[in-house]
Order: sequence, then structure tokens, then C-alpha cells
Amino acid sequence: MEINRETRIGDIVKENYKTARVFDKNGIDFCCGGGISLAQACEKSNTDMNALLPELEALVVLRDPDSVYLNSLELDELCTYIEKRHHAYVKEHIPFLQQKLRKLCDVHGQNHPELFELMELFEDAAGNLSAHLQKEELILFPSIRKMMKFNSENKGSNSGYGKVEKAIEKLDAEHQIEGERFEKISSLSNQYTCPPDGCNTFKITYQTLKDFEQDLHRHIHLENNVLFKKAIALEQELTAGRY
Repeated sequence: MEINRETRIGDIVKENYKTARVFDKNGIDFCCGGGISLAQACEKSNTDMNALLPELEALVVLRDPDSVYLNSLELDELCTYIEKRHHAYVKEHIPFLQQKLRKLCDVHGQNHPELFELMELFEDAAGNLSAHLQKEELILFPSIRKMMKFNSENKGSNSGYGKVEKAIEKLDAEHQIEGERFEKISSLSNQYTCPPDGCNTFKITYQTLKDFEQDLHRHIHLENNVLFKKAIALEQELTAGRY
């Protein structure tokens, strides 16, 4: 892959996910903000693009097995992967983090009042993410699987399509909200840095929050920059009457 100033951030990360850490390091949003060019992203983050390019090019030429695998999946397979890997992760870790954050507020809230705002932000994220996953699992993913079946078997009717892109627009907006919310969480926690008077629970909770955000970044990247784009393209083919 040749990278230039007009290459989309999302396409670079799609090619090799290892480039994500370069964008993270430079404060460039590659998941929710993956639709803009490298030049736009560098200007927005006040990053020297000429200094960034060699680092990205050095990574892109290396083979990333995970990226190769994910890019090779059919749309229905990618839906299943996202459900089993990322949706399962979110569902498993939300209760753990809710419990630990409440405990931190009880024990350390007096000395660290920021914990109360952090807990409130995560509670909002937990509720919204849970509803978001349901929309994907009950509405979007079944619609994508239906399109894939029609596309491969040429059976049934292609009427009724046109809803996937509209659903994706709403889900994409929700991704943006969660991305911004976790920016606030990261800032409040000093980038998940345990304070000097923090106990082991404090350290574990912040590390788990950091892992949660990183997993969410890859989750959103896979949907925004891979799944959603392919699904919209397929829907446009079907509604155009190609079949």
C-alpha cells in the first residue's frame, strides 16, 4: 500500500492495524475519525506529516496476520467475529468495571472527587453501549446476513433494502459519542495513571478501563472502516437492481 497525503486514516489502519499505535501516539483518531485524509488528520492534531510518513510506511510494508485475516472475511463472517470477539468483551467487562468504580468512589472518593464524574461517564457508556450492541445484533447484522444470502444465492427479493445505510448512519453517530466520552474518561484518569495513594484495586481498575477503551477503538474501527463501508456498497449494488 502506498501512503500519501490523501490516503484515508481508516484505510491505513485497515491495511495494518499496527499503525494504530502511531496514530494513538500522535493524538490522531483512527476509528471515529478514520474517514479523513492523512493530511487533514495531521493538520487537526498539529502533527508533522513528513515526520509521520516514514514511520507509517515502515509498518505498512510488514505483514500483519490479524489485519490480513479480518480483511479476508466475508461480511456475514465479520459480523459473527465482531459479535464473538468485541461484543462479548464489552458485555463481560461492563459489570466488572461498574463494580470496581463504585468501590473506588466509596474508598477513594473523598481524596479523588474526579472518580464520581468518571463513574457517571462510564455508567452512561455502559447503558448506551448495551443498547447499541442490541441494535447491531437484532437489526443491522441480520440485515447484512440477509443481503449476503441474496447476493450468494440470488434467491428471494431485493426489495426492502435501503435501510442498512440509514441504520449505519445512526450507529456511526453513536460511535462518535462513545469515542468522545472515552476521551473524557481518559483525561479524568490522567490517561489511566494510578495516583500515588492508589491501592491495587485502583491500579487494576484503571488498567482494565484502558484495555476497554483500546478494545473499543478496534471494535469501532472494524465497523466504521471495514464492515459499514462494505455493507453500504453491497446494499447500493442490490438496490440498483444488479441482480
